[in-house]
Amino acid sequence: MVRTLTLLFICSLFVKGQKAAAQSSIPDTVYAAPFIATITLDGSLDEPVWKSAQPIENFTQRELNFGYPSTEPTKVAIIYNNLDIYIGVWCYQKGAKSIRAKFMQRDFDYDQDDNFQVALSTFNDKRNGYLFIINPNGARADLLISGNEEANKDWNAVWDCKTSITNEGWFAEIKIPFSSLQFKNNFVQTWGINFERNIRSKNEQVVWQGWTRDCSIFCLANAGTLKGLNDIGYVRRFELKPYGLAGFEKKQNEKANYPGKLGADLNVNLTPTLKLNVTANTDFAQVEADRIAVNLTRFNLFYPEKREFFLEGYQNFQFYLGNNNQAYYTRKIGIENFKSVPIIAGGRLFGKIGQNNIGILNLQTGSSGDVPSTNNTVIRYKRDIGEQSYVGGIFTSKLNSDVNNKIGGIDGAYSTTRFLKNKNLVIGALLSKSYDKNLPDKNTYAWRFYIDFPNDLIDHFIGIASSQQNFYPSLGYIERSNYESFTWNLRYNPRWFTKYGIRRMSLTPWEFTIYRTQSTGEFESFYNESRPFGFYTKSGEFFEFNLQQQYDRVDKPFHLSDSVQVAAGKYWMFRQEFQVGTFQGRKVWFQALYNWGGYYAGKINSIQTSLGLNFSKHINLRTDFFHNYIRLPTGNLITNELAEYINYAFTTRLDVAMFVQWNSLDDLLSGNFRLHWIPNIGSDFYLVYNRGYDQLNKIDFYRPAISSGAAKLVWRFTF
Repeated sequence: MVRTLTLLFICSLFVKGQKAAAQSSIPDTVYAAPFIATITLDGSLDEPVWKSAQPIENFTQRELNFGYPSTEPTKVAIIYNNLDIYIGVWCYQKGAKSIRAKFMQRDFDYDQDDNFQVALSTFNDKRNGYLFIINPNGARADLLISGNEEANKDWNAVWDCKTSITNEGWFAEIKIPFSSLQFKNNFVQTWGINFERNIRSKNEQVVWQGWTRDCSIFCLANAGTLKGLNDIGYVRRFELKPYGLAGFEKKQNEKANYPGKLGADLNVNLTPTLKLNVTANTDFAQVEADRIAVNLTRFNLFYPEKREFFLEGYQNFQFYLGNNNQAYYTRKIGIENFKSVPIIAGGRLFGKIGQNNIGILNLQTGSSGDVPSTNNTVIRYKRDIGEQSYVGGIFTSKLNSDVNNKIGGIDGAYSTTRFLKNKNLVIGALLSKSYDKNLPDKNTYAWRFYIDFPNDLIDHFIGIASSQQNFYPSLGYIERSNYESFTWNLRYNPRWFTKYGIRRMSLTPWEFTIYRTQSTGEFESFYNESRPFGFYTKSGEFFEFNLQQQYDRVDKPFHLSDSVQVAAGKYWMFRQEFQVGTFQGRKVWFQALYNWGGYYAGKINSIQTSLGLNFSKHINLRTDFFHNYIRLPTGNLITNELAEYINYAFTTRLDVAMFVQWNSLDDLLSGNFRLHWIPNIGSDFYLVYNRGYDQLNKIDFYRPAISSGAAKLVWRFTF
């Protein structure tokens, strides 16, 4: 094993990769110009201040023709006043008909549209930052960047943009209040910044700085520099967001309830780098419904966080244990057994003090049914070391009359984008221990060590980890416990057959994880996927053929349905899989997966399909369908799952979304309707209606098992 690893490492030193020099060009600095005139946010860029600003326009292709200049001119200029930063964008394009823009709603699917992206590293720490994305229709999306490969798409900031389309191309004005950002409390500001433009009609991607294929725009170490911002700060330090809610809840054969609720969030910018969130009587009625997926495994499903209160500053609280386990999982607060628990009050303090990143949370949840009132605490600390590395620790606590659970942990990582001159390398480790009054105080550790080489040609990862028998973080997410694991992934993506329309190959010699039970040392599970053939085309299509091998030791039978179960035993399973998909930038796109082979003591055939229909910039549909046909000694089982997403956007500030799902395994049919209106940027009005059915063989559409609705108004005040 050691000899093989050494050979692979030596080979990687001599692999013909991309240019060894840093992918940057001059100018690599953009200067923001101060102004005092009035700006009309309309996307026209016709104010005199834009003509006097210093634009940058040296954009270079990452795709399709690496290192070549952009085929379409792009310019960016930046101006600011004491409250806001404005970014002007000129996206010239021959023929407005070639512009691809199908969405208008907030948090649009930007991978399908022409778009322009702005990455801001306001601390210039080469680690964390903000990403703001717009399309030619003025649709907006935003992400929190936390590392070279990670970003949170569910975070929302207060900012605005307007666009215009002419025969010369499309143009935009972006306005970002300084109060939406965190930055050092210096008179002279120096930020990291980068820009990316995607031209879907050509599948062309151009960036200003760091156009290496080994790293996306998330890699802030490759960003350029923003200068010229002087004497800015939080003129408005306080943001108050009170809300009022009125609604109803009705269960079959029960009287309807008509809840009304008032509450508020107060955000205080204690310093330009430190923010305090205080919440009272918190409510999340506007959050979109989860898709309840068919689960054919013996493990829990993971559901992402969508509640706004927990999203900002989320990178200040992360502590990943490996193998999908997390020390802190926000959905453990305010949700018990898939049911909402009231959040009475609490607060979060997060931000940066020098090289110190802190995240402190304390929330008190109220009692609900058998769940007593609970105090939830999280303290996370990370100290920046060097350009991209860190050391840190975490403490969590969940306390009520039934639960006394605490964990503590330390972690650290060495990260660089300059390994072998311009490659990414991450080496990390962590150790954590839990205490629970209901569990023995031994075998209560979790640990992890990993080496990651995430690059374009070769993506190589090796990791070992363990979660001992009695390690339990009550505020965390544990998919699997009582294990020791070894993971080794190798992916190879050469640029072969380009003259035949292939953009890159997608080959996986191996991608496996081995588990053994920590308390006994017995071999428990194994999963490997090899991809002998796969590719992405220049036009955006993809194809994969995968071979999968799996072993699972089932100690206790688990049920798939009332009549079909997987018996205890030791099982080897071998499957094959095809995946194919068309380019999602078209008005109609399609993806399909077909998987077949062994499933425990029997066989399985699985089909997954997705169909997207983008009729116009106003109306977009997506249909996902999943089908499984399982044959086991205990019986046969057919499962179907259908998810329908419909969105109609009247404007960039008013849209209606509908989500309908059918799950035959759980015997449910449900629908979620949500109207979202943004009267002012930062203020929101929601109208939500939910309707659900079970026992579908006896369905009565006029008598749902549960129905609920709510109207909620959130208004933003700054002072």
